[in-house]
Amino acid sequence: MREQTDAGRVAALVGLLFGLAGMGSAAVAVTLPAIAADLGLSTGGVSWVISLYALMLAVATAVYGRVADLAGIRLPLLVGVGLMAGSAVLGGFAPSIEVLLAARVLQGMGAAAVPVLGMAIVSARYDGAVRTTALGQVAGTAAAVSALGPLAGGLVADLADWRAVVALPALGLLIVPALWRALPTQGTGARLDVLGAVLVAATAAGLVLLVQSPASGVLVATAGALLLGLGVPAVAARVRRRPEGFLPRRVIRNPVVVRSALAASAVPAAWFALLIAVPAVLAVRGWTPLQVGLALVPSAVTGFLAPRLAGPLLARLGPGRSLVVSDATAAVALVVAAVGAARTSAAVLVTAVVLVTLAFGLGQPALMAAVGGAVPADVRGVALGIATLVFLVGGGVGSAVVGGAGEVLGLDRSLLLLAALPLLGSLAVLSTVRARSVPS
Repeated sequence: MREQTDAGRVAALVGLLFGLAGMGSAAVAVTLPAIAADLGLSTGGVSWVISLYALMLAVATAVYGRVADLAGIRLPLLVGVGLMAGSAVLGGFAPSIEVLLAARVLQGMGAAAVPVLGMAIVSARYDGAVRTTALGQVAGTAAAVSALGPLAGGLVADLADWRAVVALPALGLLIVPALWRALPTQGTGARLDVLGAVLVAATAAGLVLLVQSPASGVLVATAGALLLGLGVPAVAARVRRRPEGFLPRRVIRNPVVVRSALAASAVPAAWFALLIAVPAVLAVRGWTPLQVGLALVPSAVTGFLAPRLAGPLLARLGPGRSLVVSDATAAVALVVAAVGAARTSAAVLVTAVVLVTLAFGLGQPALMAAVGGAVPADVRGVALGIATLVFLVGGGVGSAVVGGAGEVLGLDRSLLLLAALPLLGSLAVLSTVRARSVPS
């Protein structure tokens, strides 16, 4: 390990970069009604701005982890942050929804480098108590910056317009030079299963396309059904041929990993759904992006405090029961949001966002603890990467449900429909807890 004295500075920079990547969804969300009005879109149409970003963030996260094993951290991080910054600027100048969506896909691909490689920087550079403290500082800084995303988006949109908000993550490029000397350059020489990664990405894309197709027509539904129908057996065949490939057989056959990841994915599904629904409902009342951002300040405070509350609760309940609590909180948040959407009540909607922020703050560390304790050390990193992939795909599914079903059923009913997802997740984890498979 290298010298430990600069841990605070490196952790702050990594956390800030982490937070800017999070702003790619949180800050842009409050401007969705303005984007829809400017580009002539419905709520379902503009929701693709969030759905595609979340999907690419999910799939590419696991890929960066493998690339870092192959080539070290410096080059993949530079490529990822450069792609995030360049595509954010492209999105800010997008003349049409097609260009904007293409930019968001690229931005998600780039931003995916930050979570996995940011934690890898700290883990590779420090050890012992210094590493533990630094990881906590990263999480705290990232949570604070990400939680302020809606307010930052509202302020920037009020001073400029939605295009400046889309371009905000480009600031991440300014942080890389300050981190340059802290970035490891050597990898382990591990091989990357490119075909496996492509098959998983295509299958996840098919799921999101199919869910969102009610608002997008027969062509999108057909493409989603084809990708999903062909992707599932293709991924299964790839796992059989490459048992240590992109989806290692030892990991995906572990019931704790699978059930925990699926259950936890319901939490970002709820979070991303509210990112779309809340601004859309408040826009009907004539609220500006700044007013929406100010209304979500309580959730920003919650996001800052949640990591501090999650640790003691996780230690007391164990990861399995913590996931159940997280899912139950997310389900309640969606029901509350449905009521708020039906009544067009800002206070009720803000309460729902606070609840889902609490669920997110508990659900993510509970997932990491559950998966990390359920697999051998030699596949722990891979297992955590796959769990993160499933976790973030949930965000794409949640935004797709609101964007797709919301056009047909209404936002309130689509939120109620989505509330079934965390309830099912709770049941899946409860069966594992009862079998004492999840470590407590």
